[in-house]
Amino acid sequence: MDGINALLEGMSAALTPMNLLYAFFGVLLGTAIGVLPGIGPAMAIALLLPLTFTLPVEQAIIMFAGLYYGGMYGGSTTSILLNTPGESASVMTAIEGNKMAKAGRGAAALSTAAIGSFVAGTIATLLLALLAPQVVKFAIQLGDPDYLAVMLFAFVAVTTVLGASKIRGFASLGLGVWIGLVGIDQTSGQQRLTFGIDQLSDGIDVVVVAVAVFAMGEALWIAAHLRRAPARITPIKGRFMTKDDLSRSWKPWLRGTAIGFPFGAIPAGGAEIPTFLSYVTERRLAKKPEEFGHGAIEGVAGPEATNNASAAGSLVPLLTLGIPTTATAAVMILAFQTYGIQVGPRLFDEQGPLVWTLIASLLIGNAMLLALNLPMAGLWAKLLLIPRPYLYAGILMFASLGGYAANGSPFDLWLLLLVGGLGFAMRRYGLPVVPLIVGLILAPRAEVFMRRALQISDGHLSGLVNTTFSKVVYALILLVVIVPLIWSRVRGRGTTPDDTTTGADDVRAPANSNEGA
Repeated sequence: MDGINALLEGMSAALTPMNLLYAFFGVLLGTAIGVLPGIGPAMAIALLLPLTFTLPVEQAIIMFAGLYYGGMYGGSTTSILLNTPGESASVMTAIEGNKMAKAGRGAAALSTAAIGSFVAGTIATLLLALLAPQVVKFAIQLGDPDYLAVMLFAFVAVTTVLGASKIRGFASLGLGVWIGLVGIDQTSGQQRLTFGIDQLSDGIDVVVVAVAVFAMGEALWIAAHLRRAPARITPIKGRFMTKDDLSRSWKPWLRGTAIGFPFGAIPAGGAEIPTFLSYVTERRLAKKPEEFGHGAIEGVAGPEATNNASAAGSLVPLLTLGIPTTATAAVMILAFQTYGIQVGPRLFDEQGPLVWTLIASLLIGNAMLLALNLPMAGLWAKLLLIPRPYLYAGILMFASLGGYAANGSPFDLWLLLLVGGLGFAMRRYGLPVVPLIVGLILAPRAEVFMRRALQISDGHLSGLVNTTFSKVVYALILLVVIVPLIWSRVRGRGTTPDDTTTGADDVRAPANSNEGA
């Protein structure tokens, strides 16, 4: 009940005219950006982050939350009408959604995606309000060894789950840890990894890195693979939803919520796995399984609900433990840090009104998304007609402005170009982005927890595993690493989403997902 009462107080704050305006702006911009292939909510927040320093923290966070939810939904429009997912979490939606659109049922596909996103987002946000205070009560009791173990689990889970190669995942993580440790060692006061460059003594600004990797790197990648042919958009036809469509969709909405929220709440990263599981589940439970691969509405309703439930679930470790599980969540942490707010167990005590206003604004933004996307799906699709050279030239301009605005230093522009080149190289060689960002944010904090634990134990390594909770977490880490190896040896190579249905072969995934898949 305490969570519900706090949520009601947050709702009263979120319903002020100015906060509603910023929530609407975030949802509107997030949906528009989510429609454009290759530009996800992580890039949008990274670009806007340096430009919102003058805003009050409450309004900035509310706008970013709207961007988050809007971007998650926007990818479904391109998946259905263009057969090109705006982000990797929308790949499963494209399998059945585009088939429905080609059969003249695009309006029904967009409707079930919009309503499913609303239902799943609302339920998942309420679960977030109920569970987050309980997680905080537990997290406050944890010690330094426990937090170190949780962060190592986040490192391993995000690195092994995302991407096709674990070696590339760990390479990306290593780059993030290396960048995160640049600067002056807080214990010895000595410079490390600065190569004698005085401007690096204070470390590399995480905002500059985020803008460079997401915006600069993505723009360079798209420029190198620029499509000259105009987009071919399937026109929206037919009724939005029939009574039969509704009866076939409501159960997948609820099942998708039940699958997506737990996956988002654990530090495993991304919505790709739960959306795939949702698609497989709906295919097995469908009364008309023969329609799958030819435009089954359950194949759109389930994955879209899962996608949005996972997005809300990822806010649980973000707000309670300060651990991001997706690239967007990682950039959200940067948004808090730019205002001097430390995300973690103390957040609810130190910034309680802000957190509950944020959670309440998610509910409001979810309703705005439904009102926007049902009548305006055709308008969003026309954004795909913007010439790519103009679009990405604008992104490069805003990235440069954002990188400079972070500290007002010309040196940051050189860093922006250098790290942007690194982002391009990561896309070229298939290194996922999320491990780099997670390593960049968590490595300095993990170092602090490790040193504290070793100081308490007089330097004995046993001090890192002297609690029951830390032992359980290290056991989970071993399972995450060992079980996939054993499974691959026993069963051979695992089934991929592309092998699930013949329709999957028609899906053109984005050049690089901002969620790191």
